[in-house]
Amino acid sequence: MGLVNWAVRYDVDTARTQVSATVAGAFLSRAVYRDGLGCIVVHGEEPADSPARGDVADNQAPIPLLPEIAAPAVVEPADDRLRAALDRAFIEPDRPPHRRTTAIIVVHDGHVIAERYAPGYGVATPLLGYSATKSVISALVGILVRQGRLAVAQPAPVAAWSDPNDPRRAITIDQLLRMTSGLALDETNSPFNPVARMLYLERDMAGFAESAGLEAQPGSTWNYTSGNTLILSKIIRDAVGGHAADVLRFAHRELFDPLGMRNVTLEFDATGTPVGSTYMLASARDWARFGMLYLNDGVVGGRQVLPQGWVRYSSTPTLETGYGAGFWTNLVAGHIPWSPALWSIPGAPRDSFYARGLLGQYVVVVPSERLVVARFGASHAPDGDIEGVGHLVADVIGAFSNHS
Repeated sequence: MGLVNWAVRYDVDTARTQVSATVAGAFLSRAVYRDGLGCIVVHGEEPADSPARGDVADNQAPIPLLPEIAAPAVVEPADDRLRAALDRAFIEPDRPPHRRTTAIIVVHDGHVIAERYAPGYGVATPLLGYSATKSVISALVGILVRQGRLAVAQPAPVAAWSDPNDPRRAITIDQLLRMTSGLALDETNSPFNPVARMLYLERDMAGFAESAGLEAQPGSTWNYTSGNTLILSKIIRDAVGGHAADVLRFAHRELFDPLGMRNVTLEFDATGTPVGSTYMLASARDWARFGMLYLNDGVVGGRQVLPQGWVRYSSTPTLETGYGAGFWTNLVAGHIPWSPALWSIPGAPRDSFYARGLLGQYVVVVPSERLVVARFGASHAPDGDIEGVGHLVADVIGAFSNHS
């Protein structure tokens, strides 16, 4: 954006809850806020599928199955080494790229033992997870698998691929989860790639992703792309009723409410498909609660939310990569082929796995230490400050191990 920022103009209309942007007076783009659904980039008329929160919520607030993890106030670390770990994670370097850490929360044995927020942020502030949202979509797929409505080995139920002669018909749900679909949907985080067009220029994001041809035989090659997750998001939508309100009811009833995730916004495209690749916001405590579901092998309050074995399945590496089925693993060293980022978190235990999003969003699960560490920020370092997160996890483990 640095190349064009001088020409960008924004118009914030609080009365109409919308923002318009132009570049050099042209290329108008408009985003509109919808209660309960967050924001949407509007193409033409606004979509009619816009349920309010009251349309998808129960009359009474459900009682979470997961016990409270902290009192309402921010939990200050009681241990000096924990305090030093948070200090280190919030320190800014002398020169760019800046880390801009916004929130950190540490949960050990089911309780928050430390958390910290940047000015303007707090325990209830919704934080954008970017691609950490993909891990939530994986969980929703897992719930449908447990219910017998989907199977990972089955061909993905995509109407656009129903022709018996269409080679895409062989693509399975597992291959979409593991980024081995073979679809030509390269994601380079530049303006000139299919995923950028899908997220910012298309009303039907999943429909656009489904229209991509094959560039590799399904299952043969790993290629990380948000297009795979948009297709999965539409599969979820269609399985639970076909509308945004159906998705929200399902996600709250089966996942968010049992975990006590109270500050969640899942955003949708114009067709009612959740933008499950990129756009879920939740408080740091909510993201930590999500991590605790995976720490506890998919069980919360004695209820099997995820299928037995789903956590192991999600955190098992794909081909020769460090990516599982919606989660990253710490089992493969080296760099991602198209990126300076690392496969794994240096300094974190080998059994760690994690949800990961652009600009340094992490929900790290460490089963051997009964630990969840969530870190959020706006870190423009090419690696998303993954080494800083590694230092944080190692410092935290060192602090409570020494204390015990």
